[in-house]
Amino acid sequence: MLASGLTGLALTRVLPEAHTSDRSRDILGGVVGLLTLLLALVLGLLIWTAYGVTQTQKSELQLLTARALEFNLEMKQYGPQAQKARDLLRTEMVWAHEQFWGEDRAKADAVDVTSANMSTMDAFLTGLTPENDMQKRLLGAAAQHYASIGETRLLMSLQLTDPVSWPLIMIVIAWSCLLFAGYGVLSRPNATTISTLGLGGAAVASAMFLILEMSQPYTSSIQLSPTLIEQTILELGQ
Repeated sequence: MLASGLTGLALTRVLPEAHTSDRSRDILGGVVGLLTLLLALVLGLLIWTAYGVTQTQKSELQLLTARALEFNLEMKQYGPQAQKARDLLRTEMVWAHEQFWGEDRAKADAVDVTSANMSTMDAFLTGLTPENDMQKRLLGAAAQHYASIGETRLLMSLQLTDPVSWPLIMIVIAWSCLLFAGYGVLSRPNATTISTLGLGGAAVASAMFLILEMSQPYTSSIQLSPTLIEQTILELGQ
């Protein structure tokens, strides 16, 4: 963007005076204003979309841990014969931690392990034989909460597949370069204009940085904290 602005400043020395006269500057200023409006709208949309990715993942992470704690409490109340269900869920939550905050190899393994673990859990819950109405109620609620846990994890994974539109980001970058070139054509080269172009380019670049960081809520420098899921794992182990 700074290079585009400097190119615009250089064009002011090359273009004939008729191209930079008042009438020409009117249309140049109009187009620059249009680009400014478009860039502000789309850049704001991208920031809001990326922010929404982070907030959605945060909400679903809270829902995931809440359902896990409810399942844990129900299996505790069911009795010691349901201890295996708590152990299986603890294993699944450990792999959920690896799926979102682990290395690439661990993320790939987490999907396979979780599928096998879910099959084992379903078979175990189906094999439980409640002895009274309370155990029947607890088992039914636990089955619903476990289904919600699996659905939430799947949803979280799918939402991270393509969080932002790369073609849209490329278009925004192209508009930014055109806008800075227009600013350069409408200005005169001096230390003030060059410094201002640099600051403007840094501002837009920082906005793009925020978009890319917030669209990767588990691996970026402003990633979501794993404290919730770690505390849940500890609770399941008690």
